[in-house]
Amino acid sequence: MERQVLQRAKEAFLSGRARPLEFRLQQLHALQRMITEKETEISTALKQDINRSQYDTPLLELIGIENEVKLAIEKLAQWAAPRPVEKNLLTISDEVYIQPEPLGVVLIIGAWNYPWALTLLPLIGAIAAGNAAVVKPSELSECSSLLLRALLPRYLDKDLYPVVTGGVSETQQLLRLRFDHIFYTGGSTAAKLVMEAAARHLTPVTLELGGKSPCYIDKNCDVRTACRRITWGKFVNCGQTCIAPDYILCEPCIQGRVVECIRQTLLEFYGADPKCSPDYGRIINQRHFNRIMSLMEGYTPVVGGQSDSSQCYIAPTVLKDVPPHSRLMQEEIFGPVLPIVTVSDMDDAINFISEREKPLALYIFCSDKKAIKRMIEETTSGGVTVNDVMMHYTLSSLPFGGVGQSGMGRYHGKHTFDQLSHHRACLIRSLNMESVNLARYPPQDRRRARRARMALKSPLIDTSKRTLVWAIVATVLGVGLLITLMVILLIASGLNCTCWYWRGFYN
Repeated sequence: MERQVLQRAKEAFLSGRARPLEFRLQQLHALQRMITEKETEISTALKQDINRSQYDTPLLELIGIENEVKLAIEKLAQWAAPRPVEKNLLTISDEVYIQPEPLGVVLIIGAWNYPWALTLLPLIGAIAAGNAAVVKPSELSECSSLLLRALLPRYLDKDLYPVVTGGVSETQQLLRLRFDHIFYTGGSTAAKLVMEAAARHLTPVTLELGGKSPCYIDKNCDVRTACRRITWGKFVNCGQTCIAPDYILCEPCIQGRVVECIRQTLLEFYGADPKCSPDYGRIINQRHFNRIMSLMEGYTPVVGGQSDSSQCYIAPTVLKDVPPHSRLMQEEIFGPVLPIVTVSDMDDAINFISEREKPLALYIFCSDKKAIKRMIEETTSGGVTVNDVMMHYTLSSLPFGGVGQSGMGRYHGKHTFDQLSHHRACLIRSLNMESVNLARYPPQDRRRARRARMALKSPLIDTSKRTLVWAIVATVLGVGLLITLMVILLIASGLNCTCWYWRGFYN
């Protein structure tokens, strides 16, 4: 079945119907309609999957999807247009540009924690770039997966953008096939299998993973506001967010204040019993529930800690004085458990972060601009947000992605379009003006070699606004006068064209 789906998608792509911008725009408008018209059904499915509030789904997923579609529709002509580049002396009269073109058939493997956004955002970029795409939603968010399978063929071209549902077996079958790009969102263990399968076909991959995203709180900042923002980012979606703050780093002197501020904020957000709050979610399944509970073994929570296996419920939980080398600090928590690790100062925090794998996100709460700049410069992460959490994800202008163990590749907005496009180098020249090429042809002598060397070492010139003028001048006046005219124009433009350079070229 998977092979047949891929074959149909490939045939549809090779037919060329996904390439015209008009078709891409039509499909993007259709996707936009789907999100608008089916918001209630989507929210209901997520309520069944992870007990997410009907108000959270638009805020956490649907509005972001709508914004991305709208941006792609508005900017598609600009993104897909040839991109002129600078030239050197040898190519001054040529047409030189980068042409984004489709890769082919893309495999998109979505994730269960945000099953609509993490599946459809890559699809928006795939459609905009002119690709076909086989969509594989996560089987763990079952209701969302089945709804996506039902809805997408009603709105989009069913051959170009098929949906394949199922579990590990179906995903493995897909990975055995040859795609032109694989876009995977999920955990690092499965990512290694994806990359291994892709390597057999030399298929490029985008891996959107996760990791332990640190959250440093400086002792001199507004701790109450910091904890309010951290509490939201950590416990929204029941902690099942790849860029959620994984743990807090702070000095011992403010640890008690941090705990108390989080306790008060949780009471404000979810009431005395979060289990009864319509705004608090559940763990996706029993396996993940058991994994998170095992991470807490041996600790006495200072906040929360209650659980109910029958509902996959774990209360918002805070643990303090967590040892840096404990199991809790070795793997991504991906749940509503927030450890606090104490450090002696900012230097200690920087060393702590730098000694570990590069995280998907870094959060810094600090009022000192110099200290903020230093922490950004001396650490590495996929993204960084200062004095808030997760907000860098909401900007389509910023590339979203990991580094090292937290992933590779980037997306959102134009970055998705570029990630799923081939940037083809194009140079178009005339068969006229053959005298320009003589210096590169044999038989070589010292004079020809010097001319060729000087031409190749010429500075790059931005002629994007004068390309037509250069071409006309080159054709009408010939090379000698063209070079003279170039000297005058380049000097007039303020470029550093020294006399020895041009004297060397003529000699």
